Amino acid sequence: MKMIRKLGRSGIEVSALGLGCWAIGGKMYMDGKVDSWGNVDDMESIRAIQRALELGVNFLDTADAYGIGHSEEIIGEAIAAK
Repeated sequence: MKMIRKLGRSGIEVSALGLGCWAIGGKMYMDGKVDSWGNVDDMESIRAIQRALELGVNFLDTADAYGIGHSEEIIGEAIAAK
């Protein structure tokens, strides 16, 4: 059974379970120091996103700061490949 919630007062329906995408952003530097999860496998991230979508997850938490936009690029690739 797919569990759906309304997103605030917007009326947009989202899955009750979301996928946090910070780690998908990969390595990022701040003031010359690594300030992120480190190295990630983009293909593994794409497979994980696609599997989440197959299972009904439609709420992906991302931001342009996650890997300086890399997270959003990987999400785009995962969706485009479906």
